[in-house]
Amino acid sequence: MEATFKREATVRKQVFPLFYFLIFFAFGALFPLLSVYLQEEAQLPGAAIGWIMSLVSIVAMAAQPLWGAAADYTRKPVELLTVALGVAALFGLLYSLAGSYRVFVALTVLLSAVQSAIVPLSDSLALRHVHEQGGNYGAIRLWGSIGFAAAVLVVGWLSDHVAFAVIFYAFSLALLAALVLAARLPRYQAAPGRLTWLDVRGLLSVRPFCLLLVASFLLFGPIYANNSYFGLLIHELGGTLTGIGFAFWLAAGSEAPFMKTADRLIRRFGMTRLLVLAALVSAARWWSYVADPPLWFVYITAIVQGCSVGLAIPTALQYVRRLAPDGVQATAVSLYAATSSGLGAWFCTLAGGYLLERWQIGAVYVFFGVCTIAGALVLIWLGKVEKTTESAGEKG
Repeated sequence: MEATFKREATVRKQVFPLFYFLIFFAFGALFPLLSVYLQEEAQLPGAAIGWIMSLVSIVAMAAQPLWGAAADYTRKPVELLTVALGVAALFGLLYSLAGSYRVFVALTVLLSAVQSAIVPLSDSLALRHVHEQGGNYGAIRLWGSIGFAAAVLVVGWLSDHVAFAVIFYAFSLALLAALVLAARLPRYQAAPGRLTWLDVRGLLSVRPFCLLLVASFLLFGPIYANNSYFGLLIHELGGTLTGIGFAFWLAAGSEAPFMKTADRLIRRFGMTRLLVLAALVSAARWWSYVADPPLWFVYITAIVQGCSVGLAIPTALQYVRRLAPDGVQATAVSLYAATSSGLGAWFCTLAGGYLLERWQIGAVYVFFGVCTIAGALVLIWLGKVEKTTESAGEKG
């Protein structure tokens, strides 16, 4: 018994944090600079860049629910995660060889189909581990922010001083290292029975869960789309590739302390209030970028991301777990991911590409601000629905 307890403590304190560090290091190495690579190296126009970047989200929107359903059906999420890591690393290397628009499109589709499984499956495993063994999900997830921050700083400097293609090599190497570590992730006893369509219908009939999906679309869509356009904003304001990496480092690094305290803040203020706060902070940040602010101001406001994203990510994921019935946890997390980092990010990235080409980068952030305010209103509605449901339950 004591040996088992020590093994679970090791998983929580060492394996999960390092695993999250590696997968988000991979994402931080590639995605923040990919739009700049397509513009500077591939010489693609703004609309083409917006379309390619939005493909990541389009494919994720379709693939993530399938990965989640497969995990709930097979009850083998670790094995599926291992496959996704290996194939994504392969496509990342192939991406560095692309030289035409059509090849970029094809490889983006293939890479996104497997890469989109990594975070939802990892999150469902981490949430279950915390639920079964205790601990703090935010304290695990913050290592993802640290990994992302380290990648944008280190790989940003390397791409500026060595070669731009290093973003693809760093992405693939980090995923291969995570693949090796995945063998040590916990495997829990499968729940009885298989996932059925009735289980999915039951999940989608939960009204607060559906409202949370709508709010996630509006709140996280601009947040994830910003990863595609933030580098272009800094570039237009005169920043270098190293400067872009530094800004992403500030933004991602500031998330860690907020993620660590998210559980305590949830217990004190509630999930809905925290998400509304995160939405309002994000909206203020987007609106501040509208009128071509000075570069130093952009660097300073990047730190604001800690309060918005650092609170929103762990709070929303734990909200999803609380609302979802047992047996469909991986499906629920995947639907949430497909709605936020899939559909929401696709819509905001694609719309941003057309706004960028027709007007300027400021128009992109006007759109982001409007979406985020709408998301805050939906969250307020969600809070009222939950209060009404709780009151009805108490009377019953």
